[in-house]
Amino acid sequence: MTEPATNQTGTQPPAPSGGFDMNQPTIIALCYIAGWGTGGVSGLVGLILALSWQGDNKEPWADSHFTYLARTFWVALAGLVIGIVLTIVFIGVLILALVPVYVTVRAILSMLKAQKREPMPDPQTLLF
Repeated sequence: MTEPATNQTGTQPPAPSGGFDMNQPTIIALCYIAGWGTGGVSGLVGLILALSWQGDNKEPWADSHFTYLARTFWVALAGLVIGIVLTIVFIGVLILALVPVYVTVRAILSMLKAQKREPMPDPQTLLF
């Protein structure tokens, strides 16, 4: 089987318009989104993939996605723990409702950039 064509920078060109590029950050983002239907198991798989692929990737733009997505997992986990503790004073219910929104929005933002093969502008940010 032949290798995919590369451009002058040595990276694969973006997917043709209308196509969907199943690159590593996209796979992780899809795992995070699917995590809400699997009780968080696929989200944990996404974290493991992000951490293991971080030093192993061949495309420099993807590093920022791995940092961004791993940070998304840890912030969401902290949000879940804080939300559970604060359910005693009912504010935790709001926090628990916002965590899936937070993860989904960040996963979609990462996927959109990954489809264009662009790095995340600020992978260390806590917001979007």
